[in-house]
Amino acid sequence: MQFGVFTVSDITTDPTTGRALGEVERIKAIIRIAEKAEEVGLDVFALGEHHNPPFFSSSPTTTLGFVAARTSRLLLSTATTLITTNDPVKIAEDYAMLQHLADGRVDLMMGRGNTGPVYPWFGQDIRNGIPLAIENYDLLRRLWREDVVDWKGRFRTPLQSFTATPRPLDGVPPFVWHGSIRSPEIAEQAAYYGDGFFANHIFWPKEHTQRMVGLYRQRFEHYGHGSADQAIVGLGGQVFMRRNSQDAVREFRPYFDNAPVYGHGPSLEEFTAQTPLTVGSPQQVIDRTLGFRDYVGDYQRQLFLIDHAGLPLKTVLEQLDLLGEEVVPVLRKEFDTLRPAHVPEAPTHASLVAAAGGAKDSTVHAVDDVTGKAPGAAR
Repeated sequence: MQFGVFTVSDITTDPTTGRALGEVERIKAIIRIAEKAEEVGLDVFALGEHHNPPFFSSSPTTTLGFVAARTSRLLLSTATTLITTNDPVKIAEDYAMLQHLADGRVDLMMGRGNTGPVYPWFGQDIRNGIPLAIENYDLLRRLWREDVVDWKGRFRTPLQSFTATPRPLDGVPPFVWHGSIRSPEIAEQAAYYGDGFFANHIFWPKEHTQRMVGLYRQRFEHYGHGSADQAIVGLGGQVFMRRNSQDAVREFRPYFDNAPVYGHGPSLEEFTAQTPLTVGSPQQVIDRTLGFRDYVGDYQRQLFLIDHAGLPLKTVLEQLDLLGEEVVPVLRKEFDTLRPAHVPEAPTHASLVAAAGGAKDSTVHAVDDVTGKAPGAAR
C-alpha cells in the first residue's frame, strides 16, 4: 500500500489573515511539502496540472524534476496530466526524460481536467473530450513501446517513422493511472489496458466512488488482466487534523468556507457527512480511511490533499508530521494485514522491470544525424 499527498497547486488568500502568497512563494512551498513528505516516511508526492489562475502548476515535469533532485526515495506522480490537450508526443518525451532523471521514481495520472476553457486554449473542442482521451492515450502507449511509430488519427498530424526520445528507462514505460471523478469511459479505458484507476474521491458520496471502482474492477477482469480484486485502484481524499477534533473543525472552517473548489456551498458538516473529507483527530482519520476498504475493496494507493484553500505552510507541515507519525504507520499495518496474498501491491519501476524480465538499454541509435532515421525505420 502506498501513501502520499497530492496538491492541486492553488494560490489562495489565507482567509484568516488576508495574506495572499505570490507564485514564487507558493512554488517554493510545494517543494518544501514534497521534501517533508519524504522526511516523514510517505511514499508518493503528486502534483496536478492547470493552466489558469488560481493555480500555478502548468508544467508538472519541471517541478517534479526539481523535486527528484532534492529527494532520494519519494515516488513522483502527477495528479492529472491532461491527456486531452497535451500532445502525446510531448508527454512521451517529457515523462521518459523525468524517468531517467528520477531513476525510475515516476508514474503519472491521466485525466481530462475540470476546466472547460482549457480545450480551446490548446486548440481543441471540449465536445471531443472522451475521443481525445482515447486516441491520445493509444498513441502515447505506442510511442513508449515501439521504437519506430507510423500513425494516423483524427486529432493531430500523422507520424511517419517517428522515434520518441529518450526511450523509457530500462525499456519500461512509467506506470499509468487513469484519474476520474465522474466518467465511466475513463474507468473502462483503464480496465482495457490493465492500467491503474484513480478515483478522486473528494467531491462525491461513497456510493458514487463504489460504482466507479466496481465498474473498473468488473471490466479489468473482463479483459483478462486478473480477477476483479486484483485490479489496481487508488483513492484521493482530504483531511485536516488536530489532536482535538473540535480544534480541527474550528481551525479548518474558514479555509473550507472560502476554498476555490468547493467553498461557498454546503456547510463543513454537510460536506464531511456526504463526502470522504475528514476533519478531526488522527484517530478519526485512521478510522474513516480504513472504512474506504469496505466499499472499494483492497486497494493500492491512498493520497491525501492537505495544502488546499490557503492553508499556511507551517500548518501543512504539521499535517505531514501527523500523517507520518500517527496516521500512516497504523494505516499501513492495518491495510497490509487485511490484504489477501493474491492482491498485488502498487506497481513500482522495480516491479515493472522485474515483470518485463529485467532491465534493458532501450536507446535507439540513428542511422545518421541528418535524417534522424533509426534502424528499421521506413526508407
